[in-house]
Amino acid sequence: MTHYTARTILFFFGFFALYGTAGAAESTVPEPFQGFDADSKYAINYDDLTAVLKTVVIDMGISTRRVAQEGPEVTGTRMKNKVKKTANEGNRFYFETFKDDEEAQQFLRDIQKSLEQLPSEAPLRHFSREEQLAYWLNLYNVTVLNEVIAVYPAKNLKKITVGKKSIFDKKLLTVAGVPLSLNDIQFTILKQNYDNNPLVIYGLYQGIIGGPSIRKRAYTGADVMSALENNAYEFINSNRGTWGRDKGVFRVSSFYDRNRAFFPNFEADLAAHLEKHLTGTELTKLQAGLKLKANIDDWSVTDLMGTHQRIGGSFATSRAALLDSVRSTVPMNSGTPTDGATLGASAGYGSATMASKGAHLQRIDPGLLAVLKEIDDKRNAENQRNAAVTVEDLEDSDEDEDQ
Repeated sequence: MTHYTARTILFFFGFFALYGTAGAAESTVPEPFQGFDADSKYAINYDDLTAVLKTVVIDMGISTRRVAQEGPEVTGTRMKNKVKKTANEGNRFYFETFKDDEEAQQFLRDIQKSLEQLPSEAPLRHFSREEQLAYWLNLYNVTVLNEVIAVYPAKNLKKITVGKKSIFDKKLLTVAGVPLSLNDIQFTILKQNYDNNPLVIYGLYQGIIGGPSIRKRAYTGADVMSALENNAYEFINSNRGTWGRDKGVFRVSSFYDRNRAFFPNFEADLAAHLEKHLTGTELTKLQAGLKLKANIDDWSVTDLMGTHQRIGGSFATSRAALLDSVRSTVPMNSGTPTDGATLGASAGYGSATMASKGAHLQRIDPGLLAVLKEIDDKRNAENQRNAAVTVEDLEDSDEDEDQ
């Protein structure tokens, strides 16, 4: 009979507790992201991210369902722009101003890094389910923004969003010591921690017009569920979400096909979900029992002007003039309003003042961090005492077997 020392047994136990089998690792929420405090009043500060979003996100409003018309021929060319029925939909992010501005790019990367590090300082289990949900959505979305900025001015993002080179499959993040991909967040953490609730998918920005809109504010625990309801309503009642005007079929976005995991009985579950949010003609078409077909695509980047650029002729819109007209109106962590602060005109978004504030933003109240550290120190001490007892018991067992 093979005998194992206490050290060997504890090694194997620790290995499987951390990693499990290959299959389990894909389906089990890592331990640092399990549990929540239903009574927690603690909140995470996202003023820096909100400042960016309010400044450079353009709200396109609810879809009118009108199909965008093809642009007229431009003098000097016989070519026309072919415009999708989704072209006028979905909020836009001003990627143009980040393209050549390293300071602005670093500001967003700093926000991502700050969010990655937060659970190491304040374990997520001390926060409510809603606060944790807001955290994951914000981390996911700022990561997508950084990945799209890295390839911009690419106009079609299909190659980086689906397939072997998808940004969603790469281990881009390390949170509480755990390497994570965006799909790990979506299909493991969010799917399991939120009971397969399909509303969460509407908070996951994809960088493309054919996905849910980027919001003008960061998510917070206080508003995350109502914000997701609003995102769902806007997406479902748009041409990029649903289209019931083709004979014999009810077309829906391929985004739903990529999220089949949230709709186990795909057609029935998706139809029931859509019926809760649809209005007007599309609702009538859906209720007629038409076959669902998930083939509405728009892989265009959600930039401000790229999808409407003319072929030939001159492009009269001034980037600097447009930047001058966009202003930040969100107070930063210092409490000083930034009303009237311009983006820097032709230099783009790069604001040294805002960037320096963002880099030092205190996301968690210092007093709270001290309390959480004390709680975790006691928890770790208790775990060590339990582990010591286990080792002593195992060593005694080994001695008994030797006798």
